[in-house]
Amino acid sequence: MAQLPIKLQPGAAADRIDGWDVDPDGRRVLKVRVRARPVDGEANVALIKFLAKTLGTPKSSVALTRGGQSRLKMIVVEGLDEAALEARLSGVTRPD
Repeated sequence: MAQLPIKLQPGAAADRIDGWDVDPDGRRVLKVRVRARPVDGEANVALIKFLAKTLGTPKSSVALTRGGQSRLKMIVVEGLDEAALEARLSGVTRPD
């Protein structure tokens, strides 16, 4: 199981990963944009669907564990360890 900290921007022009950033506490977070608006959890659903497709995993293995109503979120990906997660993201993110 791998944990993935996310900084989400809903209401974007396109679903995309903008690369790595640092949150106010100095922790590394992945910046992700989704087209869905933050209404009735639509942005969270879109985030999970987008990450599952990007990582090549089933939607059922991607779960939001923290930050349901915040831009800073914690995602858990079952079936991948931290190294496998980094490897899959390396093809879609720019180096930090």
